[in-house]
Amino acid sequence: MAHEFVHEPDARRYAMRIDGQLACIVDYAVSGNAIALTRTFTQPPMRGHGYAGELVEFAVNDIEATTPYRVLPSCWYVSDWFEKNPGRTGLLSRQ
Repeated sequence: MAHEFVHEPDARRYAMRIDGQLACIVDYAVSGNAIALTRTFTQPPMRGHGYAGELVEFAVNDIEATTPYRVLPSCWYVSDWFEKNPGRTGLLSRQ
């Protein structure tokens, strides 16, 4: 199965496709110097495989590498991801 990670700025989201089919997304909103990761959604048949975690990691890596933004985890899943990855909390916004 081919996994494809993409940033879709026009839709303000990160997406993961598996064999061309949309598997999950992370929506975001930018405000000032912060990017709020507002929603994580995985298609019901694709849940339970860790895809959302892979996509959040891709999004956080992309944000860190290509933007000056600090991350505001506005979605419970993203908050949990940061709790499980304490080495990445330096990227969090203090808002």
